[in-house]
Amino acid sequence: MKLLKLVPDNTNFKFLKWRNVAIWISIVMILASIALVAIRGLNFGVDFAGGLMMEVRFEQPARLDDLRRTVSSAGAGEGSLQTFGDPNTVSIRLPLPEGDDAAVQKVVQQVQATIKAENADAQFRRVETVSGKVSAELIRDGAFAIFFAMIGISIYIWFRFEWQFGVGALFALVHDVALTLGFFALTQLEFDLNIVAAVLTIVGYSLNDTVVVYDRIRENLRKYRKMEIEEVLDLSINETLSRTIVTSISMVLALGTLVLLGGSVLFGFSVAMLLGIFIGTYSSIFIGAPILMWMGVGPHSFLPADATGPDAKVRTKNEAQGQV
Repeated sequence: MKLLKLVPDNTNFKFLKWRNVAIWISIVMILASIALVAIRGLNFGVDFAGGLMMEVRFEQPARLDDLRRTVSSAGAGEGSLQTFGDPNTVSIRLPLPEGDDAAVQKVVQQVQATIKAENADAQFRRVETVSGKVSAELIRDGAFAIFFAMIGISIYIWFRFEWQFGVGALFALVHDVALTLGFFALTQLEFDLNIVAAVLTIVGYSLNDTVVVYDRIRENLRKYRKMEIEEVLDLSINETLSRTIVTSISMVLALGTLVLLGGSVLFGFSVAMLLGIFIGTYSSIFIGAPILMWMGVGPHSFLPADATGPDAKVRTKNEAQGQV
C-alpha cells in the first residue's frame, strides 16, 4: 500500500526569501505584545490575583448588570464579573474577607444565598480562595519557571550545536512566549496556573521543532560544503517540512477537540496550546533558521579547529593525491 505523503519529496519552497519580511513582522508583533501586557495587563485568575472566585451557571444567558447589583447587595465588597466560556456561565471574583476559613465560608454562603434568591436557576459549579501572599508567590514562581526554562534550553542548544544556535533558539522562544502573553492581554482570557503550564508546554514543543530543523541544518552543512548557506537552510527546512506538518496537524486536531468539547476549565489552556502550535512552527522556520544566516553560520562552523588553519589547503591537496 502506498503511503500518504502530505509533502512531496521534491518540495523546494524558498522560505529564506521571506526572511527579512518575517523577522520584521515578528519584531513588530513582539513589541505590540509587550505594549498590550504593559497597557491592558493580564486578566489574572484567583491563582495570581488572590481573593474569592465563584463560577455560576444559569439556564439562560446571564445579565451581568443585574447580577452585579445582586452581588453588591450581599455586602461582600466590590465584585468583578465576566462571562466564562459561554453567556450562561459567569465568573464572580470578590476580595478575600478578613478572618479565618469560617469567615470565608460565611461570605460564600451569603453571596450564594443572595444570588439564589434572585435567580432560582443558579448553579454554583466552583468556589476557589487564594490569599494575597500565596498569589504573589505563584506569580513569582511562574515567571521564574518560564525564565529558567528558556535559559536552560538555550544553554543546552549551545552545547548541543554551536552558540549561534543557542541564540537563535532563545530568540524563537522569546517570540513564542511574548506573542502568547500578548494574545491573553488582548483577549483578556483568564490567566492562571493552567496557562503557565500551557506556556511551558509551548516552549517545549517549539524547542522540539527547532531542534529537528537545527539537526538537519548541521547535517547538511557537513554534507554540502560548497553550497550557499541560504540554499542549505532552505533544503533543511524542506526536508523536515513533512514531519513538521504531520506533527502540527495531529496536535491541532487534538487541541481543537479540547477547545470545542473540553469545557470552560480547559478552554484557556487549549486555546493557548493551539495558538502555540502555529507560533512555534512559524518561529522554527522563519526565525530560528534565518538567525543562523545573520550570525555567520556556514560549512566552516562544524569543521575541526585545525581544519581551518594555514595548513588546511596542503592537507587537502595531499589527501587528494593519496598521500598520508
